[in-house]
Amino acid sequence: MKGLIVSPSPHRSSFLSTKFIMLQVIIALVPNIVACTIIFGLRALLVLAVCVVSCVVFEALCRKIMKRDQTVSDLSAVVTGILLGMNLPVTIPLFVAVIGSFIAIVIVKQLFGGIGQNFANPAITARIVLMFSFTSYMSTWAVPFFYKTAADTATGATSSDVVTGATPLAAKWAEYTSNGAAYKMAPYQLKDLFLGTTGGCLGETCALAIIIGGVYLIATRVISASTPVAFIGSLALLTFIYTGSGVETVYQIFAGGLMIGAFFMATDYATTPVTTKGKIIFGIGCGIITFVIRQFGNYPEGVSFSILLMNLLTPYIDRITKTSPLGAKPLVKEAK
Repeated sequence: MKGLIVSPSPHRSSFLSTKFIMLQVIIALVPNIVACTIIFGLRALLVLAVCVVSCVVFEALCRKIMKRDQTVSDLSAVVTGILLGMNLPVTIPLFVAVIGSFIAIVIVKQLFGGIGQNFANPAITARIVLMFSFTSYMSTWAVPFFYKTAADTATGATSSDVVTGATPLAAKWAEYTSNGAAYKMAPYQLKDLFLGTTGGCLGETCALAIIIGGVYLIATRVISASTPVAFIGSLALLTFIYTGSGVETVYQIFAGGLMIGAFFMATDYATTPVTTKGKIIFGIGCGIITFVIRQFGNYPEGVSFSILLMNLLTPYIDRITKTSPLGAKPLVKEAK
């Protein structure tokens, strides 16, 4: 018995690590990086690079100042930088991207203890703060392939020298009458939404690239399909009930940040429920809030707000959906 070692679980280590998981997320984001570069030009890569470098630098400095072990090697800061860049328009001034990185890493992540301790998704929170602080910059959308006519695609493209347009959710549907019946015509074709040839944030336009990355994460079991299916499914069901239009339902699925939000941000380990039942509740909640904001709010998009609000409810969802250990008995006093 001298060699017996007593320690808390787990007693068997797994090959899975934070670095491995983050690497899989980066791989899953590659199709979207390629797509946004093709659609919005080299400045898209510049914005992403600035966000990634800023996030890594801020995390390294913050850990050093706080005298804690360095965590930049786990690649979580890189993932945060990519996701933040994906939530920004290509015309965003680079200093705004740096401010967003500071908010995501220092305020949302490190001040709460680092990875796994943050109460909300860093990239989502940073986007919302930037949205209210730099509204003009955050609501200027370049049309696809604008860089073909821009003078400087690498560093010179700004909101003053590119052609801008409305996002699919902000654009108005055309109304017309035929044979006495009223119809609505979508401002963009579904194939444009699927392939990403529309205005919007870098990572939210190409549904095809996002689906490829999402399927990869599900196939490698990095994420569960529960939250994305519940998120997208609940929004689709509510939209179909409200509009009665299958076309508008599909339009709402492919438009805006629903896809990237459902696959890459509503599945964040630290800020979403642990149990399968909790993940489904979380996804349904996100879908309901997104639907309400899109249909009845003054802002055309609601994905970021829905995920942030549900992040705040995650501890309560975990509490009501937690499972009991095998053979455990409820702590209820027996009546005499």
